[in-house]
Amino acid sequence: MITRRNFLAQSSAALCTLAAASFARDSVFGPNLHFPTQPRERIAVASYPFRDFIVDPEHPAAGKLELKDFAAHVISKFNVNKIEPWTGHFPSSDPKYLEQFRTAVEKARGAIANIAVDGEQSPYAANREEREQAVTFRKKWIDAAVTLGAHSVRTNIPDAKDSKPDLERAAASFSQIVEHASQKNVVVNLENDNPVSEDPFFLVELIDKVNSPWLHALPDFGNSLAHLDADRAYRGVDAMFRKAYSICHVKEMEMGRDDKLVHVDLAKTFGILKQHGYKGYLSMEFDSPGDPYAGTTELISKTLQYLS
Repeated sequence: MITRRNFLAQSSAALCTLAAASFARDSVFGPNLHFPTQPRERIAVASYPFRDFIVDPEHPAAGKLELKDFAAHVISKFNVNKIEPWTGHFPSSDPKYLEQFRTAVEKARGAIANIAVDGEQSPYAANREEREQAVTFRKKWIDAAVTLGAHSVRTNIPDAKDSKPDLERAAASFSQIVEHASQKNVVVNLENDNPVSEDPFFLVELIDKVNSPWLHALPDFGNSLAHLDADRAYRGVDAMFRKAYSICHVKEMEMGRDDKLVHVDLAKTFGILKQHGYKGYLSMEFDSPGDPYAGTTELISKTLQYLS
């Protein structure tokens, strides 16, 4: 005889089984994020360009913007409701603060498109302890992304003091990182930034080596131009967009070698983006001399023009 209590218990168990099966399927087959199609809804604003206006956790000063209020600030200033906070701006990573941050973002009717995570330990270091620390640090911020309601993180690959970039060691470390990320439903992204350890072609090799649907590229429009000749830089951006999924960085200028300002060919770069059918978010990362508010406003205007 099936009693009401037995029926409810069996139904609950069945739902749990279905949820577990669905989660296991997503972990194997990869993320299935649904991105908006309206150009403005695809735009995010990075906190990094506003580092002079946001409270520095190590040197707090009165009158500066609290990071948890950045989403509301961006909405009021730029009419954009998505942000990309940088870990260097977080005053704390404890669960209580992260919950406060999430509440503030939701209250502002904003969202976190991605978290820019910067660590000091290299995942390809020859020293095993340093590699383990690098993995642990990134897992911690993947967990933080879950608390914050973010579906992706960008993690850096800093230089190792005891080694040149090593594909095998880096792949072993990131295999552990993305395994953890897959269990949390968080995408991990790698950005072409550091000229030694984050060369775009090395990152593509690394992504191919790890071979996980949870590890993708974050193409930055300008970083490679700062370190490579234009032909190789744009080929690098093209290679990165082949592996991109959820986030890229839009910028028009970057300080390059010998303190010379390099200029991004936006038409060319947006052409590459469209050629590869990129559907994810575009984070505005103004990174040239001048006012980041005016610069970000101009970047948003030009992005909307190229996306429309």
